[in-house]
Amino acid sequence: MKTVKVSLNSIDKVKTFTNDISRFAFDFDLVSGRYVIDAKSLMGIFSLDLSKAIDLNIHAGEEDLDEVMEVLKPYIVEQ
Repeated sequence: MKTVKVSLNSIDKVKTFTNDISRFAFDFDLVSGRYVIDAKSLMGIFSLDLSKAIDLNIHAGEEDLDEVMEVLKPYIVEQ
C-alpha cells in the first residue's frame, strides 16, 4: 500500500479522478480524519471536506504503482 495526498477541490476534478482510478481493479481509499471512504464512489467523495488535501491509500502491488502514480499526477499535491 502507498499513501499520497490529493486535492479534489472541484466537481470536475472529482469526476475525472473517479473515472481515472475506476480503470484499475484494486482498491483506493480516501482518508479524512476518522472517515475512510471508497475513492471510486462519487457520493462518498462528496461527503468529505474537499477544501483541503486528502490522503489517498492505494492498495496496489509494486508492479502497478508506476502506472497508477502517472495517472494520479494531476491530483497529487505532496509526496
